[in-house]
Amino acid sequence: MIKLKIKRGDTVIVTTGNKSIKGRSGEVIEVIKDKNRAIVAGLNIVKRHTKPSAQNPQGGIVEKEASIHISNLALVDPKTGKATKVGYRMVDGKKVRFAKKSGETL
Repeated sequence: MIKLKIKRGDTVIVTTGNKSIKGRSGEVIEVIKDKNRAIVAGLNIVKRHTKPSAQNPQGGIVEKEASIHISNLALVDPKTGKATKVGYRMVDGKKVRFAKKSGETL
């Protein structure tokens, strides 16, 4: 299994994909480790046709976020607001993540 450098709550930008989501950014809602995918708030919206059920008696078309592959996402640098790579370093005996572009701790 690959080490994922993106975690829930991070702000990410979509680096590749179709023109409707490329270049847009959002917060990671969930990371699916076994599939190397992440769900980003407000991005990659799909329409799901649902049957009526006890929770949703009306049924109909529901819009929800679909997952995006981790390789198509990059962390947003807190200083510059642009895509950056993630590095690790030891600070006071703790391993912390930092943005490689600015050196800012994440």
